[in-house]
Amino acid sequence: MKPSRIEVRLRELPQLFNSLDPSPLIDRDLDAAVESFIVGWARELPHHGGFELLVHVATPPSERTLAGLEHAVQHYFANRADLKRSELRLLLRRGRANLVIGLLFLGFCFGLGVLVRDAAPDPWGEFVELGLHIVGWVAMWRPVEIYLYDWWPVRADLKLLRLLARMPVRVQPSPQESPGKL
Repeated sequence: MKPSRIEVRLRELPQLFNSLDPSPLIDRDLDAAVESFIVGWARELPHHGGFELLVHVATPPSERTLAGLEHAVQHYFANRADLKRSELRLLLRRGRANLVIGLLFLGFCFGLGVLVRDAAPDPWGEFVELGLHIVGWVAMWRPVEIYLYDWWPVRADLKLLRLLARMPVRVQPSPQESPGKL
């Protein structure tokens, strides 16, 4: 399958990277706007064939700059994928802790509800018991939310970043526009 192409137009290749990052090329962060552009386009394009990045530059880069470019971009997205994987693990661990706490609290509410129902006169005993049941179930809201909804977008981002970490990067000189031409 043919990869989906993401195209970026720059004046010069160093614009691809964060200008404040003093790291060597392999460890440099992408510019935040460039990363946002690439990830945004990748979300909208078909994923089945992977991606390729085509960088159009007005100023031709040196061979030295081109040498490690693909590896630097792939390394950056691989690091982002590692961070996203850690975020997913942390979210699921937090979900497990919330689930245990929620289940214990739910059991406590149900047990306390039975005690209150037996000790208080009707209809107040049933009223308080029902209120405790509701409070117990509300305490289960967060773990249920994590396991039903919250982890899917993080997993999708992780898959996308892994695809971006494998994408080939090509640089193509773009024609210089003549002065006065809009």
